[in-house]
Amino acid sequence: MSAAPRTTASREKDERVADRSAYEAVIERLSKASVDKHWEPYADIPWDDPEFLVSQSDPRWELPPVDKLGGHPWYRSRPPEVRARIGLWRVATAMKVGLQFENLLKRGLLNYAYRLPNGSPEFRYVYHEMIEEGHHGMMFQEFVNRTKLPIRGMPLPLTTLAQVVPWIPLISTELFFIFVLGGEDPIDHVQRKTLRDGRARHPLEETIMRIHVAEEARHISFARHYLRRRVPRMPGHRRLALSLIAPVIIGIMARIMLSPPASLIAAFRIPDDVVREVYTDNPAAAAEIRESVGRTRELCAELGMVNPVSRRLWRIMGIWDDQRSTGRAA
Repeated sequence: MSAAPRTTASREKDERVADRSAYEAVIERLSKASVDKHWEPYADIPWDDPEFLVSQSDPRWELPPVDKLGGHPWYRSRPPEVRARIGLWRVATAMKVGLQFENLLKRGLLNYAYRLPNGSPEFRYVYHEMIEEGHHGMMFQEFVNRTKLPIRGMPLPLTTLAQVVPWIPLISTELFFIFVLGGEDPIDHVQRKTLRDGRARHPLEETIMRIHVAEEARHISFARHYLRRRVPRMPGHRRLALSLIAPVIIGIMARIMLSPPASLIAAFRIPDDVVREVYTDNPAAAAEIRESVGRTRELCAELGMVNPVSRRLWRIMGIWDDQRSTGRAA
């Protein structure tokens, strides 16, 4: 098994897959990559190395001044150990939400794979992806356990509602992979940005992020190529319906992945006015959400899923960007 990557992994490149043989070649390449370069969380992460131990007061968990909350006077006025605990809580919650999302994703992939015919190249790749997502869930939960914080992840009402997600492939596989990108792209965007900032961070957090980014590149690539192959072949009425629900799903998923957890706000009694200044009424926070779904938005435009009605929904959800959207979508 490969050692954790030391540099931010390159994104998988999109390829034209109008031809069936070209599409199958991409899937076979992704399957081979999963064999050649993968990680085992309990073999490749030195959990008990002294440098990897988790302490709630470790100053490396502190949010930097450039962070929206980290630069706020309220946060800067907290004692160092409280600032560290807030930062650790936020990292652990992101991992808990991530493993819950991937739990839904794995169950949906199983429902998708169940109906695949013999000889389908997608079958092998989907099982590679489920194994990798299983490893991600294990390393995320192990990290959460070692923080010794009462991390809950998604709120109960959302967790209950989310149980419908694994059944989406039985209705529309295209809709399911829009959901997949809606959850994976925002986290991938944030983790890549974090790894590029050059700030010294806890080695356990960095190792987990680098493994996750490297393997998620393949998962995102599969979802994008699947949609490139399937969406143009959908009947017009189904493609129209998909174009209308896509921005709603993507907008909701981006906020679930990037918004501050209510448990963090309650545990540290972050004042309402601070939450508004940092997140709710902050143009920079809104821009971050728009930017995090940029690649998925561009893919939808490329696939003819942006029309006057759906564009309005992208704007209502706060994830349309006139400056970055392609001329085809304008």
